[in-house]
Amino acid sequence: MRYASAIILCTVQFVLGFALSAAADSPIVNDVVASSNGDNWTFSVTLSHPDSGWDHYADGWRVVDENGALLGTRILHHPHVQEQPFTRSLGNVKIPRITKYVLIETRCSQDGWSNEQYKVTLQP
Repeated sequence: MRYASAIILCTVQFVLGFALSAAADSPIVNDVVASSNGDNWTFSVTLSHPDSGWDHYADGWRVVDENGALLGTRILHHPHVQEQPFTRSLGNVKIPRITKYVLIETRCSQDGWSNEQYKVTLQP
């Protein structure tokens, strides 16, 4: 029984450690600049991520409203190993004038979409 408990404990530690290391590698939003022209918005998002090459890199970010509805997605087509942090923009994001804030969510090629969200207050 003690042997089985040790295996379970090691398995839990491995799974927990893997989950924590995956979460630690999520792209981090360093800054967001948002500008509007009526209902059209442009977002310039600065990200940091330990890109290691084509096998593991920040590969996108998206803008969602407070209800989780997708407003726009910026695909990142290549790693930025030597360029950290880096900024990329997304324009022509249609947002109703009554919207007070949006959320930025990030993604990496290995771990998928992060659970972290970066709140951006909109000031028309």
